[in-house]
Amino acid sequence: MQLLKSLKLSYSHVTEYDITLFQTPLFGQKKGYKKVYQLKVAGKNHEEILYKVFATFNTLDSLPKDYHARYLGTGDIVFIDEGRNGHFYYQLKSGGWTTINRIHIR
Repeated sequence: MQLLKSLKLSYSHVTEYDITLFQTPLFGQKKGYKKVYQLKVAGKNHEEILYKVFATFNTLDSLPKDYHARYLGTGDIVFIDEGRNGHFYYQLKSGGWTTINRIHIR
């Protein structure tokens, strides 16, 4: 039984990801995304990271002290930078997170 536990632990590798949040100046706009916050988040995969980011930036008690943008909402973008392993953009839609192509930041 102990061997089984140790095998499960070795497969649940946690990685620290560089995360950047992008928002438009006003909720609901389609253009004009700007970087509003950057942080590191530890997790096993992108799904877990997106869940943690959403939970952090949608609860008043968990917002970082130096965060001065609005709550995370529909249309906002999360950029996950894995360095040499790739760059990934996710946009929050009404049905959840959707992978998108690179965004144009002005």
